[in-house]
Amino acid sequence: MQVKETKKKSFLSGLTGQIIIAMVLGATLGIILHNSISAEAAQSFSDKIKMLATIFIRLVQMIISPLVFTTLVVGIAKLGDLKTVGRIGGKALGWFFTASFISLLIGLFYVNILQPGVGLKLDHVDMAAASEVTAKTKILSFENFIEHIVPKSIFEAMATNEILQIVIFAIFFGLAAASLGSTVKPVINAFDKISHIVLKMVNYVMNFAPIGVFGAIAGVFAIRDAEELLITYFKFFGSFLIGISTLWVVLILVGYIFLKGRMTELLRRIVGPVAIAFGTTSSEAVFPKLTEELEDFGVKNKIVSFMLPLGYSFNLDGSMMYMTFASIFIAQFYGVHLDLGTQMVMLLVLMLTSKGIAGVPRASLVVVAATCGMFKIPVEGIALILPIDHFCDMFRSATNVLGNALATSVVGQWENDNDMDDIPDGQDVISDNI
Repeated sequence: MQVKETKKKSFLSGLTGQIIIAMVLGATLGIILHNSISAEAAQSFSDKIKMLATIFIRLVQMIISPLVFTTLVVGIAKLGDLKTVGRIGGKALGWFFTASFISLLIGLFYVNILQPGVGLKLDHVDMAAASEVTAKTKILSFENFIEHIVPKSIFEAMATNEILQIVIFAIFFGLAAASLGSTVKPVINAFDKISHIVLKMVNYVMNFAPIGVFGAIAGVFAIRDAEELLITYFKFFGSFLIGISTLWVVLILVGYIFLKGRMTELLRRIVGPVAIAFGTTSSEAVFPKLTEELEDFGVKNKIVSFMLPLGYSFNLDGSMMYMTFASIFIAQFYGVHLDLGTQMVMLLVLMLTSKGIAGVPRASLVVVAATCGMFKIPVEGIALILPIDHFCDMFRSATNVLGNALATSVVGQWENDNDMDDIPDGQDVISDNI
Protein backbone atom coordinates (compact mmCIF):
# COMPACT_ATOMS: atom_id res chain seq x y z
CA MET A 1 0.00 0.00 0.00
CA GLN A 2 2.74 2.43 0.90
CA VAL A 3 4.58 1.86 -2.39
CA LYS A 4 1.44 2.55 -4.40
CA GLU A 5 0.77 5.75 -2.51
CA THR A 6 4.32 6.90 -3.18
CA LYS A 7 3.95 6.30 -6.89
CA LYS A 8 0.77 8.38 -6.98
CA LYS A 9 2.67 11.47 -5.84
CA SER A 10 3.32 13.98 -8.59
CA PHE A 11 6.91 14.39 -9.70
CA LEU A 12 7.05 18.02 -8.57
CA SER A 13 5.88 17.16 -5.06
CA GLY A 14 8.75 14.72 -4.58
CA LEU A 15 12.21 15.66 -3.37
CA THR A 16 13.82 15.29 -6.81
CA GLY A 17 11.26 17.57 -8.45
CA GLN A 18 11.70 20.17 -5.74
CA ILE A 19 15.48 20.08 -6.17
CA ILE A 20 15.21 20.58 -9.95
CA ILE A 21 12.86 23.53 -9.41
CA ALA A 22 15.31 24.94 -6.85
CA MET A 23 18.16 24.65 -9.39
CA VAL A 24 16.18 26.51 -12.06
CA LEU A 25 15.04 29.24 -9.66
CA GLY A 26 18.54 29.61 -8.19
CA ALA A 27 20.18 29.88 -11.62
CA THR A 28 17.54 32.37 -12.79
CA LEU A 29 17.95 34.59 -9.73
CA GLY A 30 21.74 34.43 -9.91
CA ILE A 31 21.84 35.36 -13.61
CA ILE A 32 19.39 38.26 -13.12
CA LEU A 33 21.42 39.67 -10.23
CA HIS A 34 24.73 39.16 -12.05
CA ASN A 35 23.46 41.29 -14.93
CA SER A 36 21.75 43.98 -12.85
CA ILE A 37 23.94 44.77 -9.82
CA SER A 38 27.59 45.65 -9.23
CA ALA A 39 30.27 42.98 -8.83
CA GLU A 40 30.75 43.94 -5.18
CA ALA A 41 27.03 43.64 -4.44
CA ALA A 42 26.87 40.33 -6.32
CA GLN A 43 29.78 38.98 -4.26
CA SER A 44 28.08 40.08 -1.04
CA PHE A 45 24.82 38.43 -2.13
CA SER A 46 26.68 35.25 -3.11
CA ASP A 47 28.43 35.01 0.26
CA LYS A 48 25.11 35.36 2.08
CA ILE A 49 22.91 33.12 -0.09
CA LYS A 50 25.54 30.35 -0.05
CA MET A 51 24.94 30.11 3.69
CA LEU A 52 21.78 28.17 2.84
CA ALA A 53 23.92 25.49 1.19
CA THR A 54 26.45 25.64 4.02
CA ILE A 55 23.72 25.07 6.61
CA PHE A 56 22.33 22.10 4.69
CA ILE A 57 25.75 20.49 4.25
CA ARG A 58 26.60 21.05 7.93
CA LEU A 59 23.30 19.44 8.94
CA VAL A 60 24.27 16.40 6.90
CA GLN A 61 27.82 16.40 8.25
CA MET A 62 26.55 16.29 11.84
CA ILE A 63 24.83 13.00 10.98
CA ILE A 64 27.63 11.28 9.06
CA SER A 65 29.99 10.34 11.89
CA PRO A 66 27.41 8.67 14.17
CA LEU A 67 25.75 7.02 11.17
CA VAL A 68 28.99 5.58 9.74
CA PHE A 69 30.21 4.36 13.12
CA THR A 70 26.98 2.76 14.38
CA THR A 71 25.93 1.13 11.10
CA LEU A 72 29.43 -0.18 10.36
CA VAL A 73 29.92 -1.63 13.86
CA VAL A 74 26.53 -3.37 13.64
CA GLY A 75 27.27 -4.50 10.09
CA ILE A 76 30.67 -5.98 11.02
CA ALA A 77 29.19 -7.70 14.07
CA LYS A 78 26.44 -9.18 11.89
CA LEU A 79 28.99 -10.41 9.36
CA GLY A 80 30.41 -12.24 12.34
CA ASP A 81 34.02 -13.13 11.59
CA LEU A 82 37.25 -11.92 10.05
CA LYS A 83 36.94 -14.32 7.10
CA THR A 84 33.61 -12.86 5.99
CA VAL A 85 34.83 -9.29 6.46
CA GLY A 86 37.96 -10.11 4.47
CA ARG A 87 35.92 -11.67 1.64
CA ILE A 88 33.58 -8.69 1.29
CA GLY A 89 36.44 -6.23 1.77
CA GLY A 90 38.43 -7.97 -0.95
CA LYS A 91 35.51 -7.78 -3.37
CA ALA A 92 34.97 -4.13 -2.48
CA LEU A 93 38.60 -3.09 -2.99
CA GLY A 94 38.82 -5.12 -6.19
CA TRP A 95 35.79 -3.29 -7.57
CA PHE A 96 37.02 0.11 -6.36
CA PHE A 97 40.47 -0.14 -7.92
CA THR A 98 39.10 -1.55 -11.19
CA ALA A 99 36.50 1.23 -11.43
CA SER A 100 39.15 3.86 -10.57
CA PHE A 101 41.50 2.53 -13.25
CA ILE A 102 38.76 2.55 -15.90
CA SER A 103 37.72 6.09 -14.90
CA LEU A 104 41.31 7.31 -15.14
CA LEU A 105 41.73 5.63 -18.53
CA ILE A 106 38.60 7.33 -19.87
CA GLY A 107 39.94 10.72 -18.79
CA LEU A 108 43.34 9.88 -20.29
CA PHE A 109 41.77 8.81 -23.60
CA TYR A 110 39.62 11.88 -24.15
CA VAL A 111 42.16 14.47 -23.06
CA ASN A 112 44.64 12.99 -25.58
CA ILE A 113 42.11 12.63 -28.40
CA LEU A 114 40.36 16.01 -28.00
CA GLN A 115 43.39 17.95 -26.67
CA PRO A 116 41.41 20.77 -25.02
CA GLY A 117 44.57 22.52 -23.73
CA VAL A 118 46.39 22.78 -27.07
CA GLY A 119 46.33 26.29 -28.50
CA LEU A 120 44.09 27.63 -25.76
CA LYS A 121 44.48 31.34 -24.96
CA LEU A 122 43.31 32.48 -21.53
CA ASP A 123 43.66 36.09 -20.42
CA HIS A 124 43.45 37.47 -16.89
CA VAL A 125 44.03 34.16 -15.15
CA ASP A 126 43.94 34.73 -11.39
CA MET A 127 47.04 32.93 -10.16
CA ALA A 128 46.47 34.09 -6.58
CA ALA A 129 43.26 32.07 -6.45
CA ALA A 130 45.29 28.87 -6.79
CA SER A 131 47.33 29.49 -3.66
CA GLU A 132 44.64 28.02 -1.37
CA VAL A 133 44.78 24.74 -3.28
CA THR A 134 48.53 24.50 -3.88
CA ALA A 135 49.19 25.16 -0.20
CA LYS A 136 47.50 21.85 0.63
CA THR A 137 49.66 19.71 -1.66
CA LYS A 138 52.10 18.98 1.17
CA ILE A 139 49.57 16.59 2.70
CA LEU A 140 50.08 14.13 -0.15
CA SER A 141 53.44 12.71 0.92
CA PHE A 142 53.50 8.97 1.59
CA GLU A 143 54.04 9.51 5.31
CA ASN A 144 51.11 11.90 5.62
CA PHE A 145 49.00 9.57 3.50
CA ILE A 146 49.54 6.73 6.00
CA GLU A 147 48.94 9.06 8.94
CA HIS A 148 45.72 10.23 7.32
CA ILE A 149 44.39 6.68 7.06
CA VAL A 150 45.11 5.55 10.64
CA PRO A 151 43.30 7.55 13.35
CA LYS A 152 45.14 8.67 16.45
CA SER A 153 41.81 9.47 18.13
CA ILE A 154 38.32 8.31 17.19
CA PHE A 155 36.94 11.51 18.68
CA GLU A 156 39.17 13.64 16.48
CA ALA A 157 38.18 11.55 13.43
CA MET A 158 34.50 12.02 14.23
CA ALA A 159 34.91 15.73 14.91
CA THR A 160 36.50 16.24 11.49
CA ASN A 161 34.31 13.66 9.64
CA GLU A 162 37.32 11.62 8.51
CA ILE A 163 35.29 8.76 7.10
CA LEU A 164 38.18 6.41 6.38
CA GLN A 165 39.59 6.81 9.91
CA ILE A 166 36.14 6.10 11.38
CA VAL A 167 35.93 3.01 9.17
CA ILE A 168 39.28 1.70 10.47
CA PHE A 169 38.23 2.12 14.10
CA ALA A 170 34.74 0.68 13.49
CA ILE A 171 36.17 -2.43 11.81
CA PHE A 172 38.37 -3.18 14.83
CA PHE A 173 35.51 -2.41 17.21
CA GLY A 174 33.01 -4.56 15.30
CA LEU A 175 35.36 -7.54 15.02
CA ALA A 176 36.21 -7.31 18.72
CA ALA A 177 32.51 -7.17 19.60
CA ALA A 178 31.71 -10.20 17.45
CA SER A 179 34.52 -12.21 19.07
CA LEU A 180 33.15 -11.60 22.60
CA GLY A 181 29.94 -13.47 21.95
CA SER A 182 26.55 -12.89 23.54
CA THR A 183 27.85 -10.70 26.38
CA VAL A 184 28.01 -7.66 24.06
CA LYS A 185 24.67 -8.26 22.38
CA PRO A 186 22.99 -5.38 24.31
CA VAL A 187 25.70 -2.97 23.15
CA ILE A 188 25.33 -3.96 19.50
CA ASN A 189 21.55 -3.78 19.73
CA ALA A 190 21.90 -0.28 21.23
CA PHE A 191 24.07 0.79 18.29
CA ASP A 192 21.47 -0.69 15.93
CA LYS A 193 18.75 1.42 17.57
CA ILE A 194 20.94 4.54 17.39
CA SER A 195 21.55 3.99 13.68
CA HIS A 196 17.79 3.85 13.08
CA ILE A 197 17.32 7.09 15.01
CA VAL A 198 20.01 8.78 12.92
CA LEU A 199 18.40 7.52 9.71
CA LYS A 200 15.13 9.04 10.90
CA MET A 201 16.99 12.34 11.33
CA VAL A 202 17.98 12.03 7.67
CA ASN A 203 14.35 12.43 6.64
CA TYR A 204 14.14 15.70 8.56
CA VAL A 205 17.41 17.05 7.17
CA MET A 206 16.55 16.15 3.55
CA ASN A 207 13.54 18.45 3.68
CA PHE A 208 16.07 21.30 3.66
CA ALA A 209 17.85 19.99 0.53
CA PRO A 210 15.97 22.13 -2.06
CA ILE A 211 16.73 25.29 -0.06
CA GLY A 212 20.40 24.34 0.17
CA VAL A 213 20.58 23.62 -3.58
CA PHE A 214 18.85 26.94 -4.32
CA GLY A 215 21.44 28.81 -2.27
CA ALA A 216 24.40 27.01 -3.85
CA ILE A 217 23.25 27.58 -7.44
CA ALA A 218 22.15 31.19 -6.93
CA GLY A 219 25.45 32.04 -5.24
CA VAL A 220 27.54 30.69 -8.11
CA PHE A 221 25.57 32.28 -10.95
CA ALA A 222 25.49 35.65 -9.18
CA ILE A 223 29.28 36.05 -9.40
CA ARG A 224 30.04 33.99 -12.50
CA ASP A 225 29.11 34.95 -16.05
CA ALA A 226 28.13 31.43 -17.06
CA GLU A 227 27.85 32.29 -20.75
CA GLU A 228 31.30 33.88 -20.87
CA LEU A 229 32.85 31.01 -18.90
CA LEU A 230 31.32 28.34 -21.11
CA ILE A 231 32.42 30.15 -24.27
CA THR A 232 35.97 30.62 -22.96
CA TYR A 233 36.20 27.05 -21.72
CA PHE A 234 33.97 25.53 -24.40
CA LYS A 235 36.55 22.99 -25.55
CA PHE A 236 37.65 22.06 -22.03
CA PHE A 237 34.14 21.76 -20.59
CA GLY A 238 32.73 20.09 -23.69
CA SER A 239 35.54 17.53 -23.71
CA PHE A 240 35.03 16.91 -20.01
CA LEU A 241 31.29 16.34 -20.52
CA ILE A 242 32.02 13.82 -23.29
CA GLY A 243 34.35 11.96 -20.94
CA ILE A 244 31.98 12.00 -17.95
CA SER A 245 29.06 10.93 -20.20
CA THR A 246 31.14 7.99 -21.45
CA LEU A 247 31.86 7.03 -17.84
CA TRP A 248 28.12 7.13 -17.05
CA VAL A 249 27.40 4.88 -20.04
CA VAL A 250 30.08 2.41 -18.91
CA LEU A 251 28.82 2.37 -15.29
CA ILE A 252 25.18 1.91 -16.32
CA LEU A 253 26.05 -0.86 -18.79
CA VAL A 254 28.07 -2.64 -16.11
CA GLY A 255 25.08 -2.23 -13.80
CA TYR A 256 22.76 -3.90 -16.30
CA ILE A 257 25.26 -6.73 -16.78
CA PHE A 258 25.36 -7.53 -13.04
CA LEU A 259 21.93 -6.37 -11.83
CA LYS A 260 19.92 -7.06 -15.00
CA GLY A 261 16.50 -5.40 -14.92
CA ARG A 262 16.92 -4.26 -11.31
CA MET A 263 19.36 -1.61 -12.53
CA THR A 264 16.38 0.44 -13.72
CA GLU A 265 14.94 0.43 -10.21
CA LEU A 266 18.32 1.40 -8.76
CA LEU A 267 18.58 4.37 -11.12
CA ARG A 268 15.07 5.46 -10.16
CA ARG A 269 15.92 5.29 -6.47
CA ILE A 270 19.15 7.28 -6.68
CA VAL A 271 17.80 10.14 -8.81
CA GLY A 272 17.20 12.19 -5.66
CA PRO A 273 20.69 11.68 -4.13
CA VAL A 274 22.31 12.30 -7.54
CA ALA A 275 20.37 15.57 -7.93
CA ILE A 276 21.37 16.74 -4.44
CA ALA A 277 25.04 15.92 -5.11
CA PHE A 278 24.81 17.75 -8.46
CA GLY A 279 23.26 20.87 -6.94
CA THR A 280 25.49 21.10 -3.85
CA THR A 281 28.69 19.70 -5.47
CA SER A 282 28.95 17.41 -2.43
CA SER A 283 28.61 13.64 -2.64
CA GLU A 284 29.11 13.63 1.14
CA ALA A 285 25.81 15.51 1.48
CA VAL A 286 23.84 12.49 0.25
CA PHE A 287 25.62 9.78 2.25
CA PRO A 288 22.76 9.28 4.75
CA LYS A 289 20.03 9.43 2.08
CA LEU A 290 21.95 7.04 -0.19
CA THR A 291 22.27 4.60 2.73
CA GLU A 292 18.51 4.62 3.15
CA GLU A 293 17.76 4.22 -0.58
CA LEU A 294 20.15 1.29 -1.01
CA GLU A 295 18.63 -0.54 1.96
CA ASP A 296 15.15 0.07 0.48
CA PHE A 297 16.50 -1.26 -2.82
CA GLY A 298 17.17 -4.55 -1.05
CA VAL A 299 20.88 -4.44 -0.20
CA LYS A 300 21.37 -5.82 3.29
CA ASN A 301 22.16 -3.14 5.85
CA LYS A 302 25.34 -4.95 6.89
CA ILE A 303 26.60 -4.69 3.29
CA VAL A 304 25.54 -1.05 2.87
CA SER A 305 27.12 -0.01 6.16
CA PHE A 306 30.38 -1.72 5.18
CA MET A 307 30.56 -0.71 1.50
CA LEU A 308 29.48 2.93 1.44
CA PRO A 309 32.04 4.31 3.93
CA LEU A 310 34.80 2.49 2.06
CA GLY A 311 33.43 3.72 -1.25
CA TYR A 312 33.45 7.33 -0.15
CA SER A 313 37.20 7.05 0.41
CA PHE A 314 38.22 4.64 -2.34
CA ASN A 315 35.60 4.82 -5.10
CA LEU A 316 35.24 8.37 -6.43
CA ASP A 317 34.81 7.55 -10.12
CA GLY A 318 33.88 11.04 -11.32
CA SER A 319 36.76 12.63 -9.44
CA MET A 320 39.22 10.04 -10.81
CA MET A 321 38.21 10.73 -14.40
CA TYR A 322 38.58 14.48 -13.80
CA MET A 323 42.05 14.16 -12.27
CA THR A 324 43.77 12.71 -15.34
CA PHE A 325 41.79 15.02 -17.59
CA ALA A 326 42.73 18.18 -15.66
CA SER A 327 46.38 17.22 -15.09
CA ILE A 328 47.11 16.58 -18.76
CA PHE A 329 45.01 19.61 -19.81
CA ILE A 330 47.38 21.82 -17.79
CA ALA A 331 50.39 20.09 -19.36
CA GLN A 332 48.93 20.71 -22.84
CA PHE A 333 48.34 24.39 -22.06
CA TYR A 334 51.98 24.90 -21.01
CA GLY A 335 53.32 22.74 -23.86
CA VAL A 336 54.75 20.09 -21.53
CA HIS A 337 55.10 16.89 -23.54
CA LEU A 338 54.21 13.67 -21.71
CA ASP A 339 54.78 10.41 -23.56
CA LEU A 340 52.38 7.51 -23.09
CA GLY A 341 54.64 5.77 -20.58
CA THR A 342 54.84 8.88 -18.43
CA GLN A 343 51.07 9.31 -18.62
CA MET A 344 50.54 5.74 -17.44
CA VAL A 345 52.87 6.35 -14.50
CA MET A 346 50.86 9.51 -13.74
CA LEU A 347 47.69 7.41 -13.86
CA LEU A 348 49.07 5.00 -11.25
CA VAL A 349 50.26 7.88 -9.06
CA LEU A 350 46.79 9.43 -9.20
CA MET A 351 45.17 6.12 -8.31
CA LEU A 352 47.27 5.77 -5.16
CA THR A 353 47.47 9.37 -3.96
CA SER A 354 43.76 10.03 -4.35
CA LYS A 355 42.68 7.31 -1.93
CA GLY A 356 41.56 8.33 1.52
CA ILE A 357 41.48 12.12 1.11
CA ALA A 358 37.73 12.50 0.72
CA GLY A 359 37.65 14.79 3.74
CA VAL A 360 40.10 17.29 2.21
CA PRO A 361 38.34 20.40 0.81
CA ARG A 362 38.53 20.47 -3.01
CA ALA A 363 40.34 17.14 -2.85
CA SER A 364 40.42 16.62 -6.63
CA LEU A 365 42.20 19.92 -7.19
CA VAL A 366 44.66 19.19 -4.38
CA VAL A 367 45.59 15.86 -5.99
CA VAL A 368 45.86 17.47 -9.44
CA ALA A 369 48.18 20.19 -8.08
CA ALA A 370 50.37 17.63 -6.30
CA THR A 371 50.56 15.41 -9.38
CA CYS A 372 51.53 18.36 -11.60
CA GLY A 373 54.38 19.11 -9.20
CA MET A 374 55.65 15.53 -9.39
CA PHE A 375 55.77 15.57 -13.20
CA LYS A 376 57.34 19.04 -13.66
CA ILE A 377 54.07 20.61 -14.83
CA PRO A 378 53.63 24.20 -13.52
CA VAL A 379 51.57 23.85 -10.34
CA GLU A 380 50.13 27.35 -10.79
CA GLY A 381 48.32 25.91 -13.80
CA ILE A 382 45.63 24.87 -11.33
CA ALA A 383 44.41 28.48 -11.68
CA LEU A 384 43.44 27.71 -15.28
CA ILE A 385 40.66 25.37 -14.24
CA LEU A 386 39.47 27.13 -11.07
CA PRO A 387 36.91 29.36 -12.85
CA ILE A 388 35.11 26.38 -14.37
CA ASP A 389 35.80 23.89 -11.58
CA HIS A 390 32.46 24.40 -9.79
CA PHE A 391 30.53 23.33 -12.88
CA CYS A 392 32.81 20.32 -13.40
CA ASP A 393 32.41 19.46 -9.72
CA MET A 394 28.63 19.23 -10.14
CA PHE A 395 29.03 16.43 -12.66
CA ARG A 396 31.83 14.56 -10.90
CA SER A 397 29.96 14.64 -7.55
CA ALA A 398 26.87 13.17 -9.19
CA THR A 399 29.05 10.52 -10.86
CA ASN A 400 30.63 9.60 -7.52
CA VAL A 401 27.15 8.88 -6.13
CA LEU A 402 26.25 6.67 -9.09
CA GLY A 403 29.53 4.75 -8.79
CA ASN A 404 29.13 4.06 -5.08
CA ALA A 405 25.48 3.08 -5.42
CA LEU A 406 26.41 0.63 -8.18
CA ALA A 407 29.38 -0.85 -6.31
CA THR A 408 27.34 -1.40 -3.14
CA SER A 409 24.43 -2.97 -5.03
CA VAL A 410 26.62 -5.34 -7.06
CA VAL A 411 28.64 -6.54 -4.08
CA GLY A 412 25.38 -6.94 -2.17
CA GLN A 413 24.05 -9.17 -4.94
CA TRP A 414 27.29 -11.19 -5.02
CA GLU A 415 26.92 -11.82 -1.31
CA ASN A 416 23.31 -12.94 -1.79
CA ASP A 417 24.55 -15.36 -4.43
CA ASN A 418 26.98 -16.69 -1.83
CA ASP A 419 24.07 -17.59 0.45
CA MET A 420 24.57 -14.61 2.71
CA ASP A 421 20.87 -14.89 3.51
CA ASP A 422 21.79 -17.71 5.87
CA ILE A 423 23.34 -15.16 8.23
CA PRO A 424 20.68 -13.79 10.60
CA ASP A 425 19.86 -10.17 9.74
CA GLY A 426 17.41 -9.17 12.44
CA GLN A 427 18.24 -6.61 15.02
CA ASP A 428 17.68 -9.24 17.73
CA VAL A 429 20.32 -11.56 16.27
CA ILE A 430 23.69 -10.04 15.57
CA SER A 431 25.76 -13.06 14.57
CA ASP A 432 26.24 -16.69 15.33
CA ASN A 433 28.54 -15.68 18.19
CA ILE A 434 26.33 -13.00 19.76
